Amino acid sequence: MQTETRVRAINCRHFINGQFVDSQNQKTFENINPATEEVLGTVAEGGKEEVDYAVAAARRALNGSWKKTTLQERSKILRRIGDLILERQEELAHLESLDTGKPFALANSIDVPRAAYNFHFYADYIISVGTDAYQQDQQALHYSYRRPVGVVGIIKPWNLPLLLLTWKLAPCLGMGNTAVIKPAEWTPMTATVLMEICKEAGVPDGVVNLVHGFGPNSAGGAISEHPDIDAISFIGEPGTGSSIMKSAADSLKKLSYELGGKNPNIIFADSDLDEVIETTLKSSFINQGEVCLCGSRIYVERPIYDEFISRFAERTKELKVGHPLSENTNVGALVSKEHYDNVNKYIEIARNDGGTIVTGGKRPEGFEKGYYLEPTIITDLDRNSRCVREEIFGPVVTVTPFDMEEEVIMQANDTHYGLSATIWTSDLKRAHRVAHQIEAGIIWVNTWFLRDLRTPFGGMKHSGIGRTGGMHSLDFYSEISNITIKL
Repeated sequence: MQTETRVRAINCRHFINGQFVDSQNQKTFENINPATEEVLGTVAEGGKEEVDYAVAAARRALNGSWKKTTLQERSKILRRIGDLILERQEELAHLESLDTGKPFALANSIDVPRAAYNFHFYADYIISVGTDAYQQDQQALHYSYRRPVGVVGIIKPWNLPLLLLTWKLAPCLGMGNTAVIKPAEWTPMTATVLMEICKEAGVPDGVVNLVHGFGPNSAGGAISEHPDIDAISFIGEPGTGSSIMKSAADSLKKLSYELGGKNPNIIFADSDLDEVIETTLKSSFINQGEVCLCGSRIYVERPIYDEFISRFAERTKELKVGHPLSENTNVGALVSKEHYDNVNKYIEIARNDGGTIVTGGKRPEGFEKGYYLEPTIITDLDRNSRCVREEIFGPVVTVTPFDMEEEVIMQANDTHYGLSATIWTSDLKRAHRVAHQIEAGIIWVNTWFLRDLRTPFGGMKHSGIGRTGGMHSLDFYSEISNITIKL
């Protein structure tokens, strides 16, 4: 384990109109380290007053100097933000680890570099795309004109705080919008530092604003209901998404949702089992299983089921559960006591439903403090068990055998969710055939978590509304007018 944390935790204040400010009522709440249960610092608790102040600043900036910036100028700012993220990579990775409980090595190798890349990608992308133009014989020329959608509310989750915030903020700014951001109350620190980075990169005052707080009856609700916010980008769970939709209905806000997933991982007998097991370890337990894309429902064709269970359990037991700052930690702490208790509730449900805990299912030895849970494999559950049907969002997977292709397709689609799926097979015809029948927004074949930021990303059913990535993001963060010129 590293002998000391090289970066201190920070107290988090709101960032409004280019300045860090306290709540008007001076109210704060504690930020808890999930690995130690100790207080990391305090966080300003905002509400309607702070959101009103932030929205007003964002509206002024939208109609002021930001409106006059060119694509090239905004591209340079986005690139500078990405560069500054990389300059502060270790600091940001430490803060992300402290806030979330994820291993520092994971934050340093994936979360922070991807956050920088989100800005670098859109810095290039926004100046590489054009708009539609159509000549209607000799009568008229039709062309599209793209303008900002306006003031955007960005409500982000706690599992990949910096990565997912930057995934939304980069195209938002690239299209000339202004933003009011509410980070998850459990993970406020990297969002706060990102505001410093935006200011240093040359983002004008009021273009980016940050209000800390809680959900429906706090800052989150104030953003959802605010009549002067034009669009909301939300990543989280479906219940909160439904609440936001109701709050946003009166002002007919534009909505983009990335919600939960209960994703099938389908393994056919002709697949490369060595590769399957190593990738499935990641798709099951990376980031403590707190990734919406994790393949938490594993289906294995019966001829290889016993071998898969044996080898998968053996490799799972080798994963090191430990302090997030330890260099050899594979699985850190769950993000909060509330979430830790909820994940354990599902393990108890599995026991009551007759499930077999193949490995895990308990707190690892030697950890009296912190929200630690051993990676858990559960078998022998009926398809109607809540553990099979509901999103657990922790280091817990269920494994089920299947006999027929039609059977596993039916089981994979038997869910309210439709975010992602993984298919393992060496039969190319089968890969296409099955992929075309799976009801999910993103389907991987013989891989997992491989992304090209130009491609559409999003979910079906209760897993989301709309798509992001490449042009899909630019479409959401802009309004298009068709202009017709008579020839």
